[in-house]
Amino acid sequence: MFPRLLLLFISVPLIEVLILIKIGSLFGFWPTIFLVIGTGILGAYLAKLYGLTIWYKIQQDLNAGLMPADKLVDGLLILIGGIVLLTPGLLTDILGFMLLIPFTRSYFKRFAKTKFKKMSEKQTMRIYWKGEEAKNIDID
Repeated sequence: MFPRLLLLFISVPLIEVLILIKIGSLFGFWPTIFLVIGTGILGAYLAKLYGLTIWYKIQQDLNAGLMPADKLVDGLLILIGGIVLLTPGLLTDILGFMLLIPFTRSYFKRFAKTKFKKMSEKQTMRIYWKGEEAKNIDID
């Protein structure tokens, strides 16, 4: 798990910098800066808008006595999208917008629900200590 995260944290910023340099050479410094700032502002606004909308829907379901499982997954994906949009770069911005827009978020939602279902069916939890897997624990 750690090697994958390390690779992700090294490669994504490097790719983002390379893309920003290329865009900067094509369009110029200031348009590139305004693009990064503009996507950040738009992303923050959309994250707030969609986040509040989901929050109200969750509250309505809870008040009606319903379990808002789908809406909780939506809320998690919107939160992740908002966080990703705060990082400068165009790849992360594209991912962030895809997590915010309901149409594209549905693909990520399906993936997340499948992953959660597999984890719950497996009923095991892995505990890692200092990068090593300590032991598998069965949950009954």
